[in-house]
Amino acid sequence: MSSSEIEIVSDSTNDQKNSAQNPNEVAITDVFGASAYGDFEKLRKFVEEDGVSLSKPDANGYHAVQWAALNNFAAIVQYIIEHGGDVHATDKANQTALHWAAVRGSIAAADVLLQNGARVEAADVNGYRAVHVAAQYGQTTFLNHVVAKYHADFDAPDNDGRSPLHWAAYKGFADTIRLLLFRDASQERQDKEGCTPLHWAVIRGHVEACTVLVHAGTKQELSVKDNTGFTPVQLASDKGHRHIALFLSNAQNALSKRWIDKFCIGRLRDIGYAHILFCLIFINTILFINSVLFAPDLPKVTAILGLWGWTAVSVVIAALMMFYRCSSKDPGYIKTSGGKGGHTDAEDPLVNIDLNNSSIWTGNWSQLCPTCKIIRPVRSKHCPTCKHCVEQFDHHCPWISNCVGKRNKWDFFVFLCMGALSSFLGAIVAVQRIWMAPMSLPVGETWIHFVVVQHPGLVAFLVMDAIIFLAAASLLTVQASQIARNLTTNEAINSVRYAYLRNPDGRFRNPYNHGCRKNCSDFLIQGYTNDDEIAWPPLQEVAR
Repeated sequence: MSSSEIEIVSDSTNDQKNSAQNPNEVAITDVFGASAYGDFEKLRKFVEEDGVSLSKPDANGYHAVQWAALNNFAAIVQYIIEHGGDVHATDKANQTALHWAAVRGSIAAADVLLQNGARVEAADVNGYRAVHVAAQYGQTTFLNHVVAKYHADFDAPDNDGRSPLHWAAYKGFADTIRLLLFRDASQERQDKEGCTPLHWAVIRGHVEACTVLVHAGTKQELSVKDNTGFTPVQLASDKGHRHIALFLSNAQNALSKRWIDKFCIGRLRDIGYAHILFCLIFINTILFINSVLFAPDLPKVTAILGLWGWTAVSVVIAALMMFYRCSSKDPGYIKTSGGKGGHTDAEDPLVNIDLNNSSIWTGNWSQLCPTCKIIRPVRSKHCPTCKHCVEQFDHHCPWISNCVGKRNKWDFFVFLCMGALSSFLGAIVAVQRIWMAPMSLPVGETWIHFVVVQHPGLVAFLVMDAIIFLAAASLLTVQASQIARNLTTNEAINSVRYAYLRNPDGRFRNPYNHGCRKNCSDFLIQGYTNDDEIAWPPLQEVAR
């Protein structure tokens, strides 16, 4: 594959991006300057008093309506159109004012242009439409606006066969990718070089873009070859993007294990490690009963030691019950209606939802799930293993073969408590039993060697018990810390990615933290931490 850079927009548009300076610091001498800097009074003077035409371009071939559209001066765009400006006027690259509006996402100016007859599908010399330019500059809101309100073709190819999704992937705009996939843009389209959007995301090394594309796709794109014979996995290795190559390779390996389907039916192949953990706990419990409590070569169990021993067994049984609950319970799957996507062709969810007042929408495009085709609540995440969006997603735990989310996090926490407690009690009883046992050590033999030889079952129990205790205690400590802060594991790991966890100055701030006491009481009483009340700063301000 050629590694040459793809030209984004004509050079003129790149120059225009730096043109919006303070009008008080520049001398406005013509209608083009007045349009670019939004000086309505001077523009009127030039037109109405000096009789300057608004239909002629400047020395570089740029029209006044383009400058006004670029900087989103909707009133000036309207004035120019009413006083002779041509809404279809193009520059040397055949770009219209709508193309220029797309560079900066000037929605108000675009509305004026389109309502006055501008063509939303107008293409420049490269075949770029407004949707291509919006994707190239990451103007997700603008892109959604022209698609939802003016029915722009969001999957149209340019002269090189590249759709807006190709450009968004190449530039690494993950939110724009989510929007296009949400609207069913094709991931399988290949341009003239044989590249899919995933190829271009790999070329530039955009990890998040690759992740979104792979999770939302059928994964058949992983095996598509470009004109030079490279798949995305091979291309990632060739470009030196090791993290992406590993991620894509793992996704591809998951597809290649089709032989498992011959022996496993339905969801059994996704069972994870839950059965292994269950067997470990069960075996360890049997070892404890046979080799610790009922060991024939150890002294008779005292009443107090027996009480603690059977208490440990009882806690294990209760832990297994909680293990079953958190493994089989719905972790908080977000339900959809009207089919998989929750909407039909005649119903546009992004149009029908009030973006300013909706309780589930804060203007954060990362809330779009291109797989489930829903707008998920904040703090939710799509689990690629469970193939569902989970409310208050904490993490996917392979040891319970289920996600940990809003509805089963309490069960998971109690399971960890019981697991750590039972392991601790079992270890205390086992150590006490072996410590009190009478021993006659042969000459030259150590105590540890004697215990291993004479009581192998008890030693095996202690080793397995120590592993279970360390794992349960570590997870319990992490979960308790996050519950006290009203934070999920996913948020703790990916806090940099979530705008609602940052102040306007970019520093970390958890708007859901109501103090340790209230966070813990809400979790213990309700079974989940409360996110209905937002602590300062308001979530809408953080998202914005």
